Amino acid sequence: MRTEAAKRVELVFSLFDANGNGVIDSDDFDLMTGRVLEAAVASDAGAKEAIRKAFRHWWTTLATELDANGDGVVTLDEFRPFVLDPERFGPTVSQFAEALSALGDPDGDGLIERPLFLSLMTAIGFEEANIHALFDAFGPDAEDRITVATWATGIEDYYAPDLAGIPGDRLVGAPAV
Repeated sequence: MRTEAAKRVELVFSLFDANGNGVIDSDDFDLMTGRVLEAAVASDAGAKEAIRKAFRHWWTTLATELDANGDGVVTLDEFRPFVLDPERFGPTVSQFAEALSALGDPDGDGLIERPLFLSLMTAIGFEEANIHALFDAFGPDAEDRITVATWATGIEDYYAPDLAGIPGDRLVGAPAV
């Protein structure tokens, strides 16, 4: 796994551990889902249900694939070596990428404005400066918007263990100059 991917794994674990108790469990996904839905006030019921299902699927996949001892929680040691495995998590990541990026486009124009992007990513737990750096790396248009497809691809790239120098690397801090 590339160094950049390892840093992304550590950050994802800390975000998935939404209640901060040191492990990932189903309560974390309920908490994160609630926060994201609060930020998505303009989205329709279908988009909200899609993100609920995507978060629920994330937890089910993590619990099934990574909870080695069956105790209902995923530790960092269980999480670290496997979460970026495209064979195990590719469909889960794709479902999540599609649902989250669609949630960012409540008017259905195929574009995501920075304020809603910022709200959704903040609800997930990313740091504001890093969110702005990511949005900028996606190459917004003159009206400060990115496409839904750009964000969805960016999410999928974030979970790829062999990629580095991707826009998502900005979420773990400023890129080296």
